Amino acid sequence: MAIVEVRDLVKIFRVRKRGTGPLGFLRRKTREVHAVDGISFDVEEGEIVGYIGPNGAGKSTTVKCLTGILVPTSGVVTVGGLVPWRDRIKNGRQIGVVFGQKTSLWWDVPVIDTYRLLRDIYDVPEPVFRRNLGLLDDILGLKEFQDTPVRQLSLGQRVRADLGAVMLHNPRFLFLDEPTIGLDVAAKERLRVFIANMNAATRVTVFLTTHDMSEIERLCRRIMIIDRGRLVYSGSISDAIQKYAPCSDVVVELAETPSGPVVVEGGEVVRQEGARYWIRFRRDQTTAGHLVGQLMAKYPVKDFRVDDPNVEQIVKTVYGALAPVEEAPK
Repeated sequence: MAIVEVRDLVKIFRVRKRGTGPLGFLRRKTREVHAVDGISFDVEEGEIVGYIGPNGAGKSTTVKCLTGILVPTSGVVTVGGLVPWRDRIKNGRQIGVVFGQKTSLWWDVPVIDTYRLLRDIYDVPEPVFRRNLGLLDDILGLKEFQDTPVRQLSLGQRVRADLGAVMLHNPRFLFLDEPTIGLDVAAKERLRVFIANMNAATRVTVFLTTHDMSEIERLCRRIMIIDRGRLVYSGSISDAIQKYAPCSDVVVELAETPSGPVVVEGGEVVRQEGARYWIRFRRDQTTAGHLVGQLMAKYPVKDFRVDDPNVEQIVKTVYGALAPVEEAPK
């Protein structure tokens, strides 16, 4: 059952641009930027959906419409049966939002004091608050810094504290907009574990935008690719791989370089470095095992591996050749 419904969502910004010449500031022109241009999609309850695209594609604008921060120019959006910008207070009680490096915590007070204030704002019963705090501490390790003022936290600690803050009131929806910007590898892994565990424990629906394709592959079964404000793909990662990246490579290292070209039925040599060859094949026409069997029968194979496509390659295939788009106002 769809718990988030978006139909023909459009958001147009009017941007003032300075004119040319020394008195250009007196001749400002206004132009329209279509940040989101007729997007439609559904999100099922309990899904973790990856929403990806290049800078300026409209990802953050979409999230801001879904959370009620922005009012769209046109279109229909419902989140849990509510229109986000009309029912901001009710919608705020059912969602949690993290925007990259923009904290929702009070800067000069300890983390735990912010949590207690949020408990009162959201009317979270004390037993529920304690239970949730314990669960979040198990996953995020909050006790090590919960008595520290936010301004003294490292970036990784602050992101963990932000994630704890948005989950204290048991939200039905979690919107994460570039949550791992600036984090190190260990902090990113902790965040992935947090998202997966909270989704499994509470069935929270997660809408994730990120440029880190490893996060998408680890967490999401479904992706939506947006470019120039339009949705260009929505479906499973496996279907996207089959549609946009139907080929894989067998990378083989031979014990010695043959005197003639390397030839295998069903494969094509696309790159060579000394005795190492990259042989590309279509997965719907042959298999890596078949190619490797041919190679071992004809050549002295020293080592080999199979390189399958990943989400990053798919995204590059979809929009990599397109010209960059100016980013819409935040």
